[in-house]
Amino acid sequence: MVTRRADAEIAGVAVHGLRCATHSSRPRVRGMMVEPSEVTDMDLYLMQHGQATTETEDPERPLTDAGRAAVQRVAQRARAADVRISGCLHSGKLRAAQTAQLLVREIGVEPRVEARPGLAPNDPVVPVALWLRTGTEHQSLALVGHMPFLGRLASLLVVGDEQAQVVGFQKGGLVKLEPKVDRDGFAVAWALPPDLA
Repeated sequence: MVTRRADAEIAGVAVHGLRCATHSSRPRVRGMMVEPSEVTDMDLYLMQHGQATTETEDPERPLTDAGRAAVQRVAQRARAADVRISGCLHSGKLRAAQTAQLLVREIGVEPRVEARPGLAPNDPVVPVALWLRTGTEHQSLALVGHMPFLGRLASLLVVGDEQAQVVGFQKGGLVKLEPKVDRDGFAVAWALPPDLA
């Protein structure tokens, strides 16, 4: 049985031009022979920070006007597709924090926006992948961060190999991963780059 929220989101994706990938809907895992500890029921949104200034322009590297506008367009398109998140975490770097704040403000929901250690560009992805599988109570979570971390994390969660490069991230783009139906891991549901928003 597919949930009504999933149906509405899928319809919103089709209507609002989000680029669909390998998986368009998912039945609930409950009631199947898979143990709950083996499969997460959480939707995961991964967003690379928007375009930022160079370090020589500003050592803190805030978002540029173009970067801010791209993030707002993507977030507005996500809102039109009825994307909902229950939490938003970022790396703590200014460009990621600003992106996370814009995302939740434009989506129009009230999740907490928090910095979380372990989401920096070159941090190892295995601890975050383990935490996502076992340590979070969120129904839908957004992680705002950097490359190459996000690409490696997505690859590990989808195919079990952080070097596989399963999705191409763009600055300010949003990728939705959803749990696989009958086994551990995630599938790419869709990707929304700024040029389609």
